[in-house]
Formats: sequence, structure tokens, C-alpha cells
Amino acid sequence: MSNVTTYVVFGGVYNNHISLAALLDAATEHGAEEIYCLGDIGGFGPSPDKVFPHLRDTANLHVMQGNYDHSIGNRLEDCACGYTDPRDNHFAQISYDYTFENTSEPNKDWLRELPTEFRHTWAGKRVLMSHGSPRRTNEFLWESMCPDGFLKYLLDESEADLLFVTHTGIPWVRTLEDGRQVVNVGVIGRPPNDGQTTVDYVVVRVGDDTIEILPQKLEYDFEALAAEMRDEGLPEEFVETVLTGWWTTCLEILPGRERSVGPY
Repeated sequence: MSNVTTYVVFGGVYNNHISLAALLDAATEHGAEEIYCLGDIGGFGPSPDKVFPHLRDTANLHVMQGNYDHSIGNRLEDCACGYTDPRDNHFAQISYDYTFENTSEPNKDWLRELPTEFRHTWAGKRVLMSHGSPRRTNEFLWESMCPDGFLKYLLDESEADLLFVTHTGIPWVRTLEDGRQVVNVGVIGRPPNDGQTTVDYVVVRVGDDTIEILPQKLEYDFEALAAEMRDEGLPEEFVETVLTGWWTTCLEILPGRERSVGPY
């Protein structure tokens, strides 16, 4: 019988210490040998320093640097999220300024030193984990905007058979004709604009010659998070997203198909 190793891969904590704690509990329940966080620790949510004990003290958790972490760690002026619309940038700046002001200096230093990718060989396949894409940390890989030919090019150029990314906040999985795969793991910091209060991650089960990708929905105490966001004076638009599952900000970056599912 094949030996099977279980991994958990997630991204976009966005200061959501409540969902992060729930994610780590779920990883234990799954029997995960290793856990991978693909970056963007800060932004959107409350009380940034509350996530760091989980991130720094979990022995089998490996954390990557996202664009947000690079900016906070290097004391830059904005998140370098990749937005172009003034309204998107307005709310992104509110979130960034709050996170920057409420992240301790030692935690900023820790973010600055994080690696920018992970590479492994699983079941004979070359595995690459990036934040946005292998080309650019803040590149958005939207499902509707990624034809198979483009994904094949990314995998060829990055010498990978299986690519994990995050950054967009909306999960998807694509299997190409040659069997190679691209997986956007979504984020655990806020719901994926689907009208649900759950957030997303993936479980990966690796056998001797098989890799199984299992997308997961994570429940957490979203009402407690919303209350803490209000206590911290964060925008009511952010709170509405947590309570309803629909994005109210960072909408202009969404391609038409991804935006059309929501009410805004």
C-alpha cells in the first residue's frame, strides 16, 4: 500500500488571527505533516500582532513573504498590492497604514527575512509555491484570465509541474492536458466573494506516485472578528465583507466574470 503524506497550504492571513487559529486546528485534524503559508500576513483585519505567535511558534509551519510582508518588513509606504483603481488604492492604504502602525518592530523584522518561494519534489513532481506568480509577487492569477497556454508557459519557465499561488483571494484549480496543475489556494483572511462566511485553503495528499488536491472550506468565528474590527475602528465596508461574504472593496481589480457573481 502506498505511503501517503498530508500537507496543508493556505495564503492571505490578512491579520485574521481567529481564522488562522482555526486553520491550524484543522491542519492537526487532517494529520498534516507540514503546513505552508503563501504570504500576505497583514491587511484588512484587526490586531496584526495577534497572528505572529501562531506563525512563529508552530513548528511545522513554513511562512513565505508576500507583497504585503515585503512592504511592512522593509518599512515601505504602501502594500504594493498591484491595484490601479483609486478606490481600490484608497481602502488598501487605510488597511496598510493600520497594519503598519500596529505591527511591532521585531515582527516587521521577521517579515523582512521570510523566503519568497518554496520548492519541493512530491511523487516525482516538481512543486513550486509562489505568492502571486513565479514571475512577480503581486501578479494576479485570476481563473478567467489564465488560459491553459499561459499556465503552460508559466510552468515551463519556472520548471514546475505543480504550482501553488494565492494573492487574488479567490481559489481555483486547473489541470492541464499534460497533467500538470496550477492551484490558487485562496485566502483565510476574508471570504472569496461568494456570499459565504467561510474561507479557503487546500489539503494535499501525496502518495508514492500520486498527488491529490482537496480544496477546503474553513469555518471560524466571523462574528467575533467583525466585532474586533469595529472595536479597532476599521472601515464598515471591511466588516460587511466578513459578515456577508461579499466583497465591498478591492472590486475594481476583479475581472468581469469574478465580479459578476457578487452584488457590487
